[in-house]
Amino acid sequence: MDKLAIIRQPVADELLSYKALFDSALAHEDDFLGRALDYVRRREGKMMRPVLVLLMAKECGAVSEKSLRAAVTLELLHTASLVHDDVVDESGERRGQRSVNAMFGNQVAVLVGDYLLSTALLQAALTGEVEIVEIIAQLGGILSEGEVFQLANIRNERASEEAYFHIIRHKTAALFAACAELGALSAGGDAAYVAQARHFGELIGLCFQIRDDIFDYFSDAAIGKPTGNDMAEGKLTLPAIYALQQTDRADVHEWAARIKGGQATPDEIAQMVAFTKEAGGIAYAEKRMQELHAEALALVDTWKHDEVREALRHYLDFVVERKW
Repeated sequence: MDKLAIIRQPVADELLSYKALFDSALAHEDDFLGRALDYVRRREGKMMRPVLVLLMAKECGAVSEKSLRAAVTLELLHTASLVHDDVVDESGERRGQRSVNAMFGNQVAVLVGDYLLSTALLQAALTGEVEIVEIIAQLGGILSEGEVFQLANIRNERASEEAYFHIIRHKTAALFAACAELGALSAGGDAAYVAQARHFGELIGLCFQIRDDIFDYFSDAAIGKPTGNDMAEGKLTLPAIYALQQTDRADVHEWAARIKGGQATPDEIAQMVAFTKEAGGIAYAEKRMQELHAEALALVDTWKHDEVREALRHYLDFVVERKW
């Protein structure tokens, strides 16, 4: 049995119910909108976020319809944010597949993203829990804030580790935190478990984003972006931030300034990528990720459901070891 199968095993039946509910939420009688939504539906990934919702609910006992709808809500919100991000970034591809804007144009992509957001709120409302609706509404704002923080940070002359973590806490980590929190909340978890679940989800999200940023220093078609793509967009992530702190070389800091200013040439980006590796930037990011992984693992060890605990250990390992 592979790692993903082990991760999903405790909630295998519930995942089938989740998938049916997710597909029905994206069904539409209009031919054109229906085709666009069907394209979104068919671009199914590893379902890491819905799985997290269901596993955190399973720790409390049975997975209820509230938990299923919470999982659908979060996946719809996440999908909407990706559709909008691809428009903002003018991206034609995501994970090796054409983006929605590449397939249907920017106008349709924006409207599809808006439709997904409204559908997410509807699914949240159908849980009958005002607190779930509030968390989803707040999450939408937090994710948007993260994007704005990132755009503002690109304009800052200096890149800092503090700013980096501030951004990823408001983006990837916030989404994973909400997944774990709503899983616990929807299953009737007490306040202590809900808070612990949220912290656990945040740690997963931090690990996930650091791993994603490390990918930018290596070329792999399966990842869906070329080496140095983040730098081409003016972003300096944790490996490069660390590398910059280790040197007073004027040429390196000039490359960084030109990258943040959107003026760097492909050759300058390639040199910055190479320098980051040589200066230990990748090793440092790996170290920080492993520290967060260990903290999350310590939380897992306090939970009672043996099968869920084992699945979450594999979940954590998969996040930091993944190749996509």
